[in-house]
Amino acid sequence: MLTIRPANERGHLDHGWLHSHHSFSFGGYYDPRHMGISNLRVINDDRVAPGRGFGTHGHKDMEIISYVLDGALEHKDSMGNGSVIRPGDVQRMSAGTGVAHSEYNHSASEPVHFLQIWLEPNKLGVEPAYDQQHFPAETRRNRLTLMVSPDGREGSIATHQDALIYGGLLGPSDRREHHLAPGRKGYLHVARGNVAVNDIILRDGDGLALEREETIRLECAETAEILLFDLP
Repeated sequence: MLTIRPANERGHLDHGWLHSHHSFSFGGYYDPRHMGISNLRVINDDRVAPGRGFGTHGHKDMEIISYVLDGALEHKDSMGNGSVIRPGDVQRMSAGTGVAHSEYNHSASEPVHFLQIWLEPNKLGVEPAYDQQHFPAETRRNRLTLMVSPDGREGSIATHQDALIYGGLLGPSDRREHHLAPGRKGYLHVARGNVAVNDIILRDGDGLALEREETIRLECAETAEILLFDLP
């Protein structure tokens, strides 16, 4: 079963300095039809104005992943971490028993565009943790590169959940396949560009949930940057 999540039907928040589109219910946007899939709870597509951002705030018992598309995102947290996340970087923060952090646009002149992804953890009350890793464009071009996994396999970032997150940069005529194990679900998010997924054309911001599908077939006529979630 294939279920399209059109980009133009997502929840939208406009604070002037922040434009955010919510694939699933989040904050002031609530739609009982879109509460996530499996343990994937949030995909927020955020654009933050230069010099602005999210002040210090807290999280608990959530696996939070940030993926920057354009610009640079500055991160600080109560664990003592301070970093700047740029395109190709994946940041994972296990909130666990509780952590406070802030996120700001690192630039005073250019916007930052990033995806914030939340996974519900498979274990509550873990010690908060932080990880950040760079996945160069050449390692994601015309392939599905494993970036997040439960055990850090294949050079990925480990997280407290049975979720596999792949990143891909597809060009004209690129074709890839991903096979789902029996009983698992898939979700594909198009960060930008357009791609055919099992013969369904998806464009910027579109998502596609896949249930009871053995194979995910990707075919790109132009270019696309995608995230693929393999979920229990």
